[in-house]
Amino acid sequence: MEGPTSHIYFSQRLRLHYVDWGNEGAPPMLLIHGGRDHCRNWDWVAQAFRDEYHVIAPDLRGHGDSQWLLGGGYNQIDYVYDVAQLMHQRQHGPVTIIGHSLGGSISLLYAGLYPDTVKRLVSIEGTGPPPAFVAERINQPAAKRLHTWIEELRGIAGRVPRRYKSLEDAYERMQTENPHLTEAQARHLTIHGSNQNEDGTYSWKFDNYIRAFPPIGLGEKEVQELYGRITCPTLLFHGKESWASNPQEDGRSQHFQNVQVASIQGAGHWLHHDRLDEFLAITRNFLAA
Repeated sequence: MEGPTSHIYFSQRLRLHYVDWGNEGAPPMLLIHGGRDHCRNWDWVAQAFRDEYHVIAPDLRGHGDSQWLLGGGYNQIDYVYDVAQLMHQRQHGPVTIIGHSLGGSISLLYAGLYPDTVKRLVSIEGTGPPPAFVAERINQPAAKRLHTWIEELRGIAGRVPRRYKSLEDAYERMQTENPHLTEAQARHLTIHGSNQNEDGTYSWKFDNYIRAFPPIGLGEKEVQELYGRITCPTLLFHGKESWASNPQEDGRSQHFQNVQVASIQGAGHWLHHDRLDEFLAITRNFLAA
């Protein structure tokens, strides 16, 4: 398939990358990847929708070919700001957004902040970790949260990015991480998700500092309030073999005005890879309704 073109924009002085699949003038679609992923993670979805939409897929800060942050931390609010800047600079009309995991969370917060700018919203396991995990991390005393964060950062500072002797070794790691992937999918994600180091080895295209859980941010009630501000039709996906909880069963879907929940059998956290055809069929029906 003919691939996308690469572009750069700036947000908070960071040099950020995105790909554009063309079809200028068509309704805009924004694809936002998850943590430790990259914009080319969406290639199969982008190919499916490129004739109907003008598809844009950014690399989040610290991911893919976007600049890594020096100082500070990776907070969801900063990711939301980056997306808001991209939409502001591109001057798109109402946009259809599909986000996965971290990208799904960012999509939901953005749509809550700017409800008039989002036409349809698809979030793949974007409501976050199970509520019990969130409560355990956020409901701690401030001193404990900050101490935990500091220790996490110190651990990351001493962590050397893993180096693979060859692309084949990196591919095997990718396949182990998600056994649902076909060989072609795993190789494609490995090629676009890794860089060759000066010594000839390969490392993944993400900053290890993204692993640290921010000690400050929006509280659970504030997030729920933003969910309630989303006015567009919203589709929440859940993989039945995923570690994430079902938003219908854990109660988080009740905070939305206009929401549907789709649970996919035989799919894990990356359900848009694991059951691509089923994901596309459900998404098409939702977007056409």
